[in-house]
Amino acid sequence: MLNQSYSHGASTKPLIGETLGANFDSAVKKWGERDALIVRHQNIRWSYLELQEKVNAFAAGLLSLGLEPGDRVGIWSPNNSEWLVVQYATAKAGLILVNINPAYRVAELEYAINKVGCKALILASSFKSSDYVSMVGELAPEICKSKPGDISCVRLPSLKTVIQIGGETNDGYFDFEQISGLDSNKGRERLEILSDELQFDDPINIQFTSGTTGFPKGATLTHFNVLNNGYFTGEGLKFTSTDKLCVPVPLYHCFGMVLSNVAALTHGATLVYPAEAFDPLTVLETVEAERCTALHGVPTMFIAELGHPNFKEFDLSSLRTGIMAGSPCPIEVMRRVVDEMHCKEMIIAYGMTETSPIITLTETDDPIEKQVTTVGRISPHVEVKIIDDNGRIVAPGKTGELLSRGYNVMQGYWDDPQLTAESIDVAGWMHTGDLATMDEEGFCNIVGRVKDMVIRGGENIYPREIEEYLYRHEKISDVQVFGVPDKKFVEELSAWIILKPGETATEDDIREFCDGQIAHYKIPRYIRFVDAFPMTITGKVQKFAMRDTMIEELGIDKIATA
Repeated sequence: MLNQSYSHGASTKPLIGETLGANFDSAVKKWGERDALIVRHQNIRWSYLELQEKVNAFAAGLLSLGLEPGDRVGIWSPNNSEWLVVQYATAKAGLILVNINPAYRVAELEYAINKVGCKALILASSFKSSDYVSMVGELAPEICKSKPGDISCVRLPSLKTVIQIGGETNDGYFDFEQISGLDSNKGRERLEILSDELQFDDPINIQFTSGTTGFPKGATLTHFNVLNNGYFTGEGLKFTSTDKLCVPVPLYHCFGMVLSNVAALTHGATLVYPAEAFDPLTVLETVEAERCTALHGVPTMFIAELGHPNFKEFDLSSLRTGIMAGSPCPIEVMRRVVDEMHCKEMIIAYGMTETSPIITLTETDDPIEKQVTTVGRISPHVEVKIIDDNGRIVAPGKTGELLSRGYNVMQGYWDDPQLTAESIDVAGWMHTGDLATMDEEGFCNIVGRVKDMVIRGGENIYPREIEEYLYRHEKISDVQVFGVPDKKFVEELSAWIILKPGETATEDDIREFCDGQIAHYKIPRYIRFVDAFPMTITGKVQKFAMRDTMIEELGIDKIATA
C-alpha cells in the first residue's frame, strides 16, 4: 500500500530501443502474410508485406523529391490508407510528420505550416464541408502557376511541395500515387543508409495542442516516445496477431496514430478503418462484418453506438477489449459497453499529447468498479506523482496536480523553449495541469483541471485560444470562454461577451465571424452578451461563477464521470 501519492510502473519488459521503421520491418518478418490493414470505405485489404512495400516506395519517393531527414511534412486528411502509409514512410525517411487537424480552417492551417516550417504538405482534396484544395489556394495562389515540387509562395514561405490524395490533381500538385512512382534505386539506397543512421531519440512527429497563450503549441514526439507508448498499450490490451482493431478515432490524434496504429502493428494485429470519419452505424456494421475483437473510441462515440436505433440488430460478440479515452467517461456508459457490447476487457486510458499520450490505464482484469471509477494505474516505465501548491507530494486520497516523468514525456514544444520549460521542470516532470487523486493501491482519478481546458467530445480546447480570436472582432471589448456540462459531448463551449460602447451584435454575428476561420468544435455553442464579468477583489475573472450561472440558466445536470 502506498503512503504517498507517488507510483512508478515497474515492468519486467524492457523499453524498445529502436526506430519505428526498424520495429515495423521486424513485424513484417514475423507476420508478413497476415492482414495488416483493412479499409472498408476504400475496399482495401493489405498484408504486412504489401503495406511494407507501399511504405518503402513512398518513403523513397519523398527522398527523391529532395526532402532530407529532419524536414517537416504536414498531413491534412481524414482516416484512410494513405495516412498510415505516410506515418510509416516519413518515419523511415527520417522526416517529421506534422499532424494537422482535419477540422482546421484557413487561419489555423497557415499558423501550423509556418510555425514548424513544413516543407511539404500532403492533403486530401476535400473532407465534409472543407474544400482543402480551395483553402490552400486561398493561402498560396502561387501554387497553380508553379512546377510541382518547386513552389514559392508569400504566405507559406517554407512550403515547396504539395501532394494531393484523391480527386483530379490540380496544377502545381503531385498526385499521391506519383510519389511512389518517383521511387528510384537512389531513393531505395538512401532509405537503406538511413535505416542505420536514424536514432530512436530523433523527432518523428509534431502534434498541435491548443495553447493557453492563444496559439497552438507543437508537441514534438520521438520514435522512442511513440513506439514504446504504442507497444505497451498493445500489451495492456493483450493484443496478439489474431486481434482485429476497429479504429473510428481520428488518426491525426495520438489516440489513432499511437494507441491504434502503433499498438496494433507492434503486435501483428490487424487495423480496420471503418470510414473517413466517425459514423456509429458504419462502426457497428464493421465490427460485425470483420469480427473485430477490439474497439477504440471517446465516450461520445460509444454513446452514439449504444444509442443507435439498430444497435440490438448487430452481433458484437467478437469484441473483447478496446480503449475508452479522450475525455471523462460517464460511469453508466462504461457499464453498458462492458455488458451490451461484450467488451469485458475494455480499458480506460488517461494521458495527453505531450506524454505520447498514455500515463495511466486500467488493466483488463481490474475489478469492474476500478474500471468504471478510475483511470487506472501507472503505465509501464512511467512515474507519476501528485503534488500540492508547494510542490510537495500529497498523501493518498488527497487532491493535487498530476505530474508524469519517463520515456513518454515529449522532447518539447517545437521552437518554444520557454513554454517547454514552463511545462517540464528541471527534474523532468511533465506538469499535466490536471487535478487528481491516487488511492493506496495506485489507482488514479482525475477530478478537475488546474488549467482552463475544455474537453469537448475528445477534443482538447483551451478557451484562451478562442478568446484571442474573438478579440479580433471590431465590436468586442472583452470576452471570456469556458466549458459547461453536456450530455453528448461531456462539455460544450460558452462565451460571455462585453461589447464596445454603443455597439450591438447577435449570436449569429459572432458565429458567422468564427465560421470558416476556426474549427467547428471551437465555435461556442452558448453566447451571452453581458455588461460585466464576475470578479474577485483582486480583479481576477471568476469563470466558475459564469459556469454555475450557465448551468442554472440552461438547467444542466452535472454528469457523473469515471
